[in-house]
Amino acid sequence: MLAVIRILVSILPTTLRSRASLQAEILALRHQIFIYQRQASRPKLQPADRILWAWLSRLWQKWQDVLVMVHPSTVITWQRRRFRDHWRRLSRPGRPSLNRKTRDLIRRISRANPLWGAPKIVGELATLGIHVSQSTVDKYRVRPPRGGPPNWRTFLRNHVPDLVSVDFFTVPTVKFRVLFVFLVLATDRRRVLHFNVTEHPSSEWTARQVVQAFPWETAPRFLIRDRDKIYGKRFKETLDSLEIEQVLTAVRSPWQNPYVERLIGSIRRECLDHTIIFGEDHLRRILKEYFRYYHRWRVHQSLEDSPDGREVQPPELGEVVQFREVGGLHHHYEREAA
Repeated sequence: MLAVIRILVSILPTTLRSRASLQAEILALRHQIFIYQRQASRPKLQPADRILWAWLSRLWQKWQDVLVMVHPSTVITWQRRRFRDHWRRLSRPGRPSLNRKTRDLIRRISRANPLWGAPKIVGELATLGIHVSQSTVDKYRVRPPRGGPPNWRTFLRNHVPDLVSVDFFTVPTVKFRVLFVFLVLATDRRRVLHFNVTEHPSSEWTARQVVQAFPWETAPRFLIRDRDKIYGKRFKETLDSLEIEQVLTAVRSPWQNPYVERLIGSIRRECLDHTIIFGEDHLRRILKEYFRYYHRWRVHQSLEDSPDGREVQPPELGEVVQFREVGGLHHHYEREAA
């Protein structure tokens, strides 16, 4: 732009010069332009240069005779583009853009609620005082794959209250006998619903344990178990009578029944590996004490709390007191007033 202004200012002194002097200057300038055309590539023009030539084309009829940098059609194109851009700026078509905070909220709502369509999200935003059109919501919402089914985390969370896991594990005694422990675990809060000990398990015995575990129509919808032969015909008939559907894990795949397998590992590491078992009654008493500690005081990693839940005790209740659990293998802590 400064170059164009300098040119306009330099025109003023030429009004006082003679015609011969002007003709000589024109000759010198044109010769320099011809030399520039032979040596330089296509010149790079700035917007101010285009505006100057568009202005000259409207005021001077012979402007095409002296134009050598570009073709005259190029200048006409510049003028038409200026005309189009001018009216485009005045009209400003379309709606104002949506702010980023609202766009992020639409995406967050659509991710958290994959079954919601655009009309539902519009209604929810309206209750929050945000009024947007359905087409705007449809533009920014996140579309779930395959028509929007819930993800696995949501699916398992909805079905976990209806799932229980069962399994056996063995415990050797001081007299070299092998005892079998049967566990029934509720997967929602990792509670041990029932357990029992026997030296000679059978399908009938296992079926009785299931009946004892779910009295008064408290049976779950699904039961996860492995393919052990101990779950025979009598066991299956009992589950059918209770309207419990069996979910069998694959062969040699304990990871498909992870909750009860993790519980068995915890029982061994935290209790049985540090105890010598004398018999069935002794094992039953030890497990009962451990499960009392397990349910009430032991903090589960995934729950961030014990299965039965513990209340937070503020410092105002008193000093921290230690209590023995499972014969001193574990302890729990509470606040008591002095």
